[in-house]
Amino acid sequence: MIALILIGGVGTRLRPFTNDFPKTLLPVVNRPFLEYQFDVLKRHGVRDVVLCTAYKPALFHRCFGDGRRLGLRLRYVHERRPLGTGGAVKNAQPYFRDTVLALNGDVLHALDLGAFLDRHRRRRAEASIALTRVKDSSLYGLVETDTDGRVRKFLEKPSWDEIVTNTVNAGAYLLEPAVLERIPAGVNYSLERGLFPQMLEQRARLFGYVSRGYWMDIGTVEKYLQVHIDILSGGAAIRLPGSRRRRGLCAGRGVRLGRELTVDQDGCVVLGDGVRVGDFARFARHVCVGSDCAIGKGAALEDCVILAGSSIADGAVLKGCVIGPRCRVGRYSVVSAGAALAGGSTLRPFSQL
Repeated sequence: MIALILIGGVGTRLRPFTNDFPKTLLPVVNRPFLEYQFDVLKRHGVRDVVLCTAYKPALFHRCFGDGRRLGLRLRYVHERRPLGTGGAVKNAQPYFRDTVLALNGDVLHALDLGAFLDRHRRRRAEASIALTRVKDSSLYGLVETDTDGRVRKFLEKPSWDEIVTNTVNAGAYLLEPAVLERIPAGVNYSLERGLFPQMLEQRARLFGYVSRGYWMDIGTVEKYLQVHIDILSGGAAIRLPGSRRRRGLCAGRGVRLGRELTVDQDGCVVLGDGVRVGDFARFARHVCVGSDCAIGKGAALEDCVILAGSSIADGAVLKGCVIGPRCRVGRYSVVSAGAALAGGSTLRPFSQL
């Protein structure tokens, strides 16, 4: 089976971090996010992957090449203008002859692809949508199915009195080749708002499959931070990087640690390669520091992400924030919860953000 990963989005809601990089290449626990998708595919024996690019396509080639290093065969299909999810699938049609797995590239999930495909085939589905359950159903478009899993209705961000289910589109689809004939070529077209409602209206064999594993869309700064916390806390069941592990600390190669560090025993701290940590620095809960960063003497970090090449000066306090690459946070500055510092920014000493 061939997997198609839709990675053409500009990532507007993740600015300022997507000004320089597509969101699927942003590091999550010091790996390009898309590599987590690759891991899921490889675990289920899928090695043939087509990447549907639009925004900054050269960066994907530079990062992954032909995929050999990752144990994959990667091919690329570029959109000269945005084609939407359906248009992107149609654009890649020459690459497949059998059932195709299409994935939204900005979702971290633990989908059981084998069970998904088995259910798709046993139901003789023309298309199947992976679904996940959410706590607050009013924030999402819902997908209602019958007892056999056949899709009955789509509800776009319903009011509470309209809610009859808590299953939402998880961003993974199985499509039979014949379904692609329903998609117009060369135009911006949506699977979610075009193809699937049309199939429902025409009573085509459209089914849902509820995935019970972890699921997170990293499309906003808040969720980008949350996915780090989920991984570091063990909630996403993903193995952490790091060559040295002790007392809640995972350290990469060439890390230099100062004296009398404080590390929260109930949390987890990941330090990328070449990180330098000053004396008396304090780490609380869950912290991820990218490669070649410097953490100053007495700095205090809690529930935050610092991307590669940044410097956090002596006495600075960071809590619940994301610091972009190559930033300079001055002495005794405070960066508070919800803040997002764009790459290359400088925060002068004693500032508060």
